[in-house]
Order: sequence, then C-alpha cells, then structure tokens
Amino acid sequence: MIGRLHAGLAAAEPACRLVAIADPEPGTANLAREFGATWYDDHERLLADEPLDGVILAVPTRLHAPIGLACASAGVHMIVEKPLADSVVAGLELVEAAEATGVHVLVGHHRRYDPAVEDARAIVRSGGLGRLVLVSAIWAARKPDDYWTVDWRRSPGGGPVLINLIHDIDCLRYICGEIVEVQAVTSHAIRGFEVEDSAAILLRFEGGALGTVAISDAVVSPWNWEAGTNDNRVVAWSGQNSYHFMGTSGSLEFPNLVTWHQAGDPATGWGRPFVATPHGLGPRSAHAAQLRHFVAVIRGDEQPTIDGRDGLATLAATMAVHEAATTGRPVPPVDVRRPSRTG
Repeated sequence: MIGRLHAGLAAAEPACRLVAIADPEPGTANLAREFGATWYDDHERLLADEPLDGVILAVPTRLHAPIGLACASAGVHMIVEKPLADSVVAGLELVEAAEATGVHVLVGHHRRYDPAVEDARAIVRSGGLGRLVLVSAIWAARKPDDYWTVDWRRSPGGGPVLINLIHDIDCLRYICGEIVEVQAVTSHAIRGFEVEDSAAILLRFEGGALGTVAISDAVVSPWNWEAGTNDNRVVAWSGQNSYHFMGTSGSLEFPNLVTWHQAGDPATGWGRPFVATPHGLGPRSAHAAQLRHFVAVIRGDEQPTIDGRDGLATLAATMAVHEAATTGRPVPPVDVRRPSRTG
C-alpha cells in the first residue's frame, strides 16, 4: 500500500522523475506502466541498470537493511520506510555503511512533515504549557481480517508495536525529548497470533515527564493518528484527538491543536475558569512534503529532517517496548546517538 502511494507521489512531483519500480510481484509491471516507469523484478538489477539519484524502500521490514546496504554500496540516497530495520543491530549496520559512503538515509516517519507536529513541538518546548508533566497517547483501530493473510504480519515484527506504535514513539521523541526508560505489557489474546495485538506502555522522558501509550489493532476506535488527521484515506476520518500533553500551567490536545489554560495564576488552584485556544491548522500533505524534502536533500539544499541515526533512536526506543514486555522490567533504550560503536 505505501509503495503505491510513494510511486504515485513521485510520478506527480515536478521536482523529480519516477524512473523504475522493483518488485518481484509480476502485477507491479502494470503499476510501472501506468506511471511510465520501467519494471524490474529484482532490486539488484535495478541498481545495476539505472543511473539513480534516490530510492524509496517500501518493502517488508526484514528487507530494509539488506536492500539499504545495496543502495549504500551503489551510492544511492534513500528514504527507508519505517521502521529503519527489524533490529537495532541491523539498523546500525545500515547507518554506518551509509555514513561511510556519504549516502543520505532518511527514515519514513512522515508525520514529522505535518505542520501540526511542528506546532506541537514549538508549544511544548517553548514552555507554553509550563513544565511538561504527563503525556497520554492512544493508537487504537481494528485492522480488517484480510490484512492478516500476509504471513509476515502474523509473526514477530509484524504487529502494531513495530508497525504502528513506532510512529507514535517518533512523534513523542520529537515533541517531548528523548525517552530514557520504557515499561510495557503486551497481549495477543484477541487473535491468538504469535505477534501481539495490544500493548500498554509507560515512558519516562529525559526532562522527567511521564507518558502512557495504549495501542491495539483489534478494537473499534476513533482514537488514532490516521482517523484524527485523515492522513491515510484507507482509515475513516473521526477528527478525534489521540495525544494529550499536560504541563504545570496548561495542556494541549493533539492533533486538533487546542491549548487549555485557566484564567489567572496557576498556583491558585483548579477553581478558575478554563480558557481554550484553538491554533490554526495548515494543509496536511506529509508524504508529499517528505518527497520534496528528499529531493532537496539529494540536491544539497537541505539537511535531513530525520536521518538514519535519528530513525535508529526511534527504533531503539520501540524495540525497548518488546524487551520490557518480555522481561517485566524497566528498560532504557539503547543509546545509538553516538557516532559509532566501533569508531
């Protein structure tokens, strides 16, 4: 699904040209013809035959690192769909290979290109809520039964933690600061697959704020990013908020961007009237904005909004959820922000 979206955006974007699509599925040849592109059934043939400036990797997670390594070796810049890899070790190998060859790796956390995310970050980090104390996030929806006909989605790594929660982890890192500790419980009680269908997570941020995240792909709910923002037209729009940020002098509901304060001095307590302030929302076209940014990075006009090492930090914090759920103990995410484990 995401590969078709990227292909359509690239074909429509005046700043770049869609040259080719590589996919072993023969039906993809029709998609390539539709966009005037060449179809390859193998990414290695594509890299060998085409003079490319950039590649978008929209493949199963386990293939992100090996195909990304091939792109780095060929000197081709890339957007790697989230998650960066299926393990922190594999992701670090890709990041280090790209750094060694001078290849830009952008990670497909497209929500960073939503103007509401930038606005929320500015409100929280400017002290507009006072000191951030609590964060509450929900990603809850029911995926259709035919979603699970793909085998890898029923196996570890194919569940909502690595597929969906990782987007929320990235947003919360970007808005609130680094996550320094994770506690979690996961469950597969609804479907009984090997992979989880639900999780409850507790986060501690570097500034001292605490966060809770509830996630499930087995429930009917209007509270998730896609439903709240109309970001993915496959998901019905609800317009409901999925995040709440709470501070010592005010709170923010998101993605509707309404701040809440109380009149007068916060120290006088909870009896003062509430004042709600809506913040204007700009147009939302995050995937298209991500593509235009990728073109600018390739041309040397901009630096990556989220590069491989930043995406690796999001992966590390997300993988800590699985570790915490398995061990039953608080887990600090692996620190991947250092230049290299070997350098």
